[in-house]
Amino acid sequence: MDSKKYDVIIVGELNVDLILNGIEGTPEVGKEVFSRDMNLTLGSSSAIFANNLSVLGAKVSFVGRVGNDSFGELVVSSLKKSGVDISNLIETPDNYTGITVAMNYGEDRAMVTYPGAMSDLKVIDITDDKLSKAKHLHVSSIFLQEGLLPDIHILFQRAKSLGMTTSLDPQWDPTEKWDVDLGRLLPYVDLFLPNESELMAMTYTQSIEAGIQKIRKISNNIIVKQGSKGVSLYNQEETIKTSAFLNNDVVDAIGAGDSFNSGFINAFINGKTLSKCSEEGAITGAINTTASGGTAAFESKEKVKKIAETKFNYKLEI
Repeated sequence: MDSKKYDVIIVGELNVDLILNGIEGTPEVGKEVFSRDMNLTLGSSSAIFANNLSVLGAKVSFVGRVGNDSFGELVVSSLKKSGVDISNLIETPDNYTGITVAMNYGEDRAMVTYPGAMSDLKVIDITDDKLSKAKHLHVSSIFLQEGLLPDIHILFQRAKSLGMTTSLDPQWDPTEKWDVDLGRLLPYVDLFLPNESELMAMTYTQSIEAGIQKIRKISNNIIVKQGSKGVSLYNQEETIKTSAFLNNDVVDAIGAGDSFNSGFINAFINGKTLSKCSEEGAITGAINTTASGGTAAFESKEKVKKIAETKFNYKLEI
């Protein structure tokens, strides 16, 4: 009998997303444009991943910081509604909950983030007692978490010493400094989940192939998300290419990478092959694009399975 209380513990940033669709032109300093649609919802890469992973059936707990404000209440209530354990959330009295304003243009977007309380989370906040209750550690958006980043390798080392499996989605660095020591970090990351732009930026290379060559020997599994081009998985033994499930009626792509992560890691913790993990990640990423925001398509397991079958002709076994 498994003694672990949770399948996955997530350490990460928490904020709300203000999503603007139907924007008439590109905003310019000193000028104003209209947006014809607006949605205020649970945001942040980590929270979207937590919500959707929980909906897929995993037992999920979250370690993060929020402010004592209405945005914090929205984050907490949204996570609780989706079944995520919130007992490890920390309320920061001296900072506001973060917000990202996302301006959507088809499959691309521009974003402005106020980090707020997410900057206050530190590795010291994540005790071994918290970690040891879960089988798997996932971290997203390390460059948005200034308090966490300097010691991020220590967190992953501790997780591996406790017998956990681990995953990391680095996300974009707003400063574009990419100040992280991959040589110290990646040996302790079982699943490294960048998109192609992040991979090249973090490895200071100009192609996926060059980036992979630079870190393959120090990595376990590198899973490169490539949008409509699919996903490529690399480890020291093999390369696995998986096609995307294409949606011709994309509502927006907010959280598509996080939804991919939820499908991949849900399959991974259930012992499925890496090829099957990539496939289930691809379908959950595609399902994400059928509704606005990162979580709207993930209201229930039944809804997710129905969208997979009716929209993409795929039987998702979760």
